[in-house]
Amino acid sequence: MGAMSRFGKIVVLFVFMALLCPVKMEAIETAPPLSDRDIIERLTKLEAGQSHLVAKIDANTAAIAQLRQDMNAQFDRLSQLMLGILGAFTVLVAVTIGFALWDHRTMVRPFESKVQAMEEELARDRESLHSLLEAFRSLGKSDERVADVLRQFRLL
Repeated sequence: MGAMSRFGKIVVLFVFMALLCPVKMEAIETAPPLSDRDIIERLTKLEAGQSHLVAKIDANTAAIAQLRQDMNAQFDRLSQLMLGILGAFTVLVAVTIGFALWDHRTMVRPFESKVQAMEEELARDRESLHSLLEAFRSLGKSDERVADVLRQFRLL
């Protein structure tokens, strides 16, 4: 704490000495007085500059509006292109599915006709077999050997 007070004393002494010593200071240079004419000229230049800035701002505003219109037109074209692509894709899918169905039907039709012919033939054969079995049963009533054979195959 003693060192602090010594430091404080040194600072106070330095400040006191600085106040007592004369210091040479240079004067601030004053601006030359402006005449009314100079002020009017400067104001005229400022107004011309502001008019120029306003014109540039107006031109930029018009350019921004034009860019906005161009972007909207480009967005519309892009939307139409996307719709066209979607429509083409839809048509392509529909054509592919239609072709697959047509191809399937074309390939299956000959087999369907063959299966139908086989079913008809089987129905005719079934009728013939039934008639033949009835004939053997009626024959088995009069012939014992035929009746034994029919019993052996569990048909009588």
